[in-house]
Amino acid sequence: MAKQAKLLTDLERKRLAAVIDSRRHAVRNHTLVALSFYAGLRSCEMSNLRVENVYDETGAVRDTIYLDASQTKGAEGNTVMVNKRLRQQLQRYAAAYPKHIAHPTRKLLYSAKRNGFTPQTIVNLFQNLYSAAGIAGASSHSGRRQFITELADKGVSARLVQAAARHKSLAVTMLYIDVNENKLRAAVELVNY
Repeated sequence: MAKQAKLLTDLERKRLAAVIDSRRHAVRNHTLVALSFYAGLRSCEMSNLRVENVYDETGAVRDTIYLDASQTKGAEGNTVMVNKRLRQQLQRYAAAYPKHIAHPTRKLLYSAKRNGFTPQTIVNLFQNLYSAAGIAGASSHSGRRQFITELADKGVSARLVQAAARHKSLAVTMLYIDVNENKLRAAVELVNY
């Protein structure tokens, strides 16, 4: 099995945020991180998002992001729920880039050259941010894995985690969930006689 993307500690998340805050395009980069950590989006999905997927005609953040088959991994459309933290970051993004948000068919996220990101440029950006934050082993998939693991750790049913991850197979979802000795020890302590 391929090596899993690293899950970030709270300290590493703070270091990542500090690095983003210290650079140009901080709002955009925080938005990329939020889409990964709060919605579990893949780099290909982030690169294919259009303004109209995320904002309605009035500029308000949608409750649900609907991705068509051309925007996702595989050949099927998907639904992404927008939680409170992601909504707040998307509101910051709209406030920072109102002229961009006014064009519904534009790609949501764009590079410094004003071109839309490709999946690979998003992978590269995440790698650059993690490297600057001194976080080894993290990748553009770390946020997705963290999103799935945190749902499972909070007791969300496996079937709901699978749906949120947009996986066809529960077995694939289970591969994302981190299991370690501390979690296992806490789980067995739940058993009473």
